[in-house]
Amino acid sequence: MARANKSELRLDTPKGLRTTNLVGRKRGGRSSDRFGRLTEAVARGMGTPWFLLGLSLFTIFWIAWNTLSPVSLRFDSIELGFIALTLVLSLQASYAAPLILLAQNRQDDRDRVQFEQDRQRAERNLADTEYLAREVVALRLGMKDLASKDFLRAELRALLDNLDQRDEQERREREAARDRESRELESREREGSPRDSRAGSQEARPVD
Repeated sequence: MARANKSELRLDTPKGLRTTNLVGRKRGGRSSDRFGRLTEAVARGMGTPWFLLGLSLFTIFWIAWNTLSPVSLRFDSIELGFIALTLVLSLQASYAAPLILLAQNRQDDRDRVQFEQDRQRAERNLADTEYLAREVVALRLGMKDLASKDFLRAELRALLDNLDQRDEQERREREAARDRESRELESREREGSPRDSRAGSQEARPVD
């Protein structure tokens, strides 16, 4: 139950209000933090021109009422320097300063959390960028090992040259074999013709 309550706390809640007791919590365990939000709303309202205009109108009305109204209806005395108005303005200033400081502390806590999140996001982006850079370098190295068009053309040309040389060599070998066969036939014919002439002369001799 304690872990669940701790996980439900908002990160933008000031540390002073992140309590583990039952003070300032609803029945469901969620921190209301109404006072903090109220102080921020008041501080945000004090920083607007409308607050200054309202405070100026309030002061003018106070002075005019206690100056121009009948004596029986006056609740502050001009002879005493408007002591009640001074006390009201002092009370307002004494409460405004702590409210503004509390709102500023809450904003500082939120800024700290936002800064931490930005730092973590920047670290993740840096890690992703380094990973992508390594992948790009690996792809470039892999592209260098791949065969390019010029390399393929050179290899095909070399292969065609080898095939042409092989065909030319086979053609020359066939022509040389034909020349040898023709020479052998001519030599055989030359050797056969004297033998035939001799055999014919022997048959032509008369018998005694």
